[in-house]
Amino acid sequence: MAGGVTGAGDRTPELLGLVHDIASMCSGPGAPSTTTIASDAMFKKDCTDLVRRISLLTHLFEEIRDLKLSDSGIQEMDASSSSSTTSTASSWFSELVLALQAAKRLLSVARTFRSNCSSDGAAKTIVFQFQCVTWKLEKLLSNLPIDDIEISEEVTEQVELARTQLQRATERYGAMIYELSQSPAQDINEVLGKSMNGLQRQKSLPEDTLKQVSIPRVNGWKSCNTHLAIPRLERVRSIPASAEASLSNVSDPGSGENSERQNVTQVKKPEAIVIPEDFLCPISLEPMRDPVIVATGQTYERSYIQRWIDCGNTTCPKTQQKLENLTLTPNYVLRSLITQWCIDHNIEQPTGLTNGKLKKSDGSFRDVTGDIAVIEALVRKLSSHSLEERRAAVTEIRSLSKRSTDNRILIAEAGAIPVLVNLLTSEDVLTQENAVTSILNLSIYENNKGLIMLAGAIPSIVQVLRSGSMEARENAAATLFSLSLADENKIIIGASGAIHALVDLLQNGSLRGKKDAATALFNLCIYQGNKGRAIRAGIITALLNMLTESSKSMVDEALTIMSVLASHQEAKVAIVKASTIPVLIDLLRTGLPRNKENAAAILLALCKRDSENLACISRLGAVIPLTELAKSGTERAKRKATSLLEHLRKLQQL
Repeated sequence: MAGGVTGAGDRTPELLGLVHDIASMCSGPGAPSTTTIASDAMFKKDCTDLVRRISLLTHLFEEIRDLKLSDSGIQEMDASSSSSTTSTASSWFSELVLALQAAKRLLSVARTFRSNCSSDGAAKTIVFQFQCVTWKLEKLLSNLPIDDIEISEEVTEQVELARTQLQRATERYGAMIYELSQSPAQDINEVLGKSMNGLQRQKSLPEDTLKQVSIPRVNGWKSCNTHLAIPRLERVRSIPASAEASLSNVSDPGSGENSERQNVTQVKKPEAIVIPEDFLCPISLEPMRDPVIVATGQTYERSYIQRWIDCGNTTCPKTQQKLENLTLTPNYVLRSLITQWCIDHNIEQPTGLTNGKLKKSDGSFRDVTGDIAVIEALVRKLSSHSLEERRAAVTEIRSLSKRSTDNRILIAEAGAIPVLVNLLTSEDVLTQENAVTSILNLSIYENNKGLIMLAGAIPSIVQVLRSGSMEARENAAATLFSLSLADENKIIIGASGAIHALVDLLQNGSLRGKKDAATALFNLCIYQGNKGRAIRAGIITALLNMLTESSKSMVDEALTIMSVLASHQEAKVAIVKASTIPVLIDLLRTGLPRNKENAAAILLALCKRDSENLACISRLGAVIPLTELAKSGTERAKRKATSLLEHLRKLQQL
């Protein structure tokens, strides 16, 4: 739930106050020594680490405060900025306030938690809460609205350091949760004692368990236009025709105390809004957006309790009682109370759904009470014991999710995503096809991507991609492309086994399936770590077949993917070994302008610092078509051709 007053600048004193309060909770770098963590507290190190990482943000908030970013200040920073951009920055600050409040609440509990007087179940809940809090903070730092906030390079580096360390902590907690779920009798003290090795253990886990382990995020993606065809949303969906094309690897300068030490300045805090305790999810410690009731009568935020259950837990996180069933019942009364409280305190929900009304782009509201009732009834039927009723409900959900963004918001709000993920494993072909297509349609709305990932959808989508009907496989590939547009998901999808299944579809699928697979593979291979996976899955052979087949229907896609892979050393070897160079030179002569451009780019990548490949293209007669391309090609083609000719001239002078 996004919350808060409307201006970014209004929140900086509150943010600084929260950081100071958090720092004062444990003695350590930058923190007063008046309050300390209990010497025998089970989570002493976790508390200290979280405080240090949050303290790194002090200078960020001080710089923002000094810029005097009031509501009007944000708008005046860039006269060309849109109201939606301003709203995004304001929403980011409000979300960060909520995340820091959640961290403060967690530290209040964890700093005095002792193993000798508490159950392993309660300790396990706190481990899960640490994962949720670190993940939320890391996600927010990854989405820092740099374009709206002019901060110094030094502070940017501090933010990156905090973000990287939070990401690693999220992964470590995920590994611990996985280990505990695999062996319920495991002593939590033993697992905590080994937690520093959590990342190493995670790397050795089977790929199909990664969805239970962590929610990592990578920052530093840049935009680049591509020529790949965009896969369909039920043949009419629209996804931006640009895909991210480069990754700036972020290194961790170190995690020692010296690198994290910050002085936290005393700040005068405004009166913070006190959120009623009943409105807070016991897991995320944040206000609930979609509260649901479990079998013990406790209420949780749907996405967090679903993830708790997906990790193999069968107890109530708050009471430690065994759950007699895993049914999640919407708590409509509490949702209504929270919504009204948000209205009273000028706190906006991210979906713009308020009291049965959806906020439209022009700022007005549309009454969707009737739509909500219909959709909620359909979602309930998705869990029906009747196959016919489930099939009819998922067919209707697919149809509704295709029609409008409003429907995608309402369907997700009604809690459909986790149920649809469960239906991906249905033995009924029609149910499976409609479920995966519904998830595809829902994923187009940006906020739904995170909910789909939290529901642990990737392994099931990959299974559909491997063994579903051709229509289901096509739409599974399109879904992976849509989800991979969110930066953090490229790694998770790549590690799930999806790339091998996509390469198989690229080789053996229908034309539409091949195009969907090609687009998904292109987007995944932007991330350096996925390039080796694609090579080992046999993608070069598939691309060469696409370049040489008589129909020439996918030459553009093949060249675009190969141009992304060509900078990878393993790919270079595979491309040359597959005798691709003669085919590329032929395309320099006969291809369309865009084909010639990409062929020249690939050849240049293959020949850089490789005299053997240079000599090869010279022997095969590349000079003449390159000379022609340098004169009359596209601007990019001219640059690539000219550079290659220069390399060839230098080779002849040796």
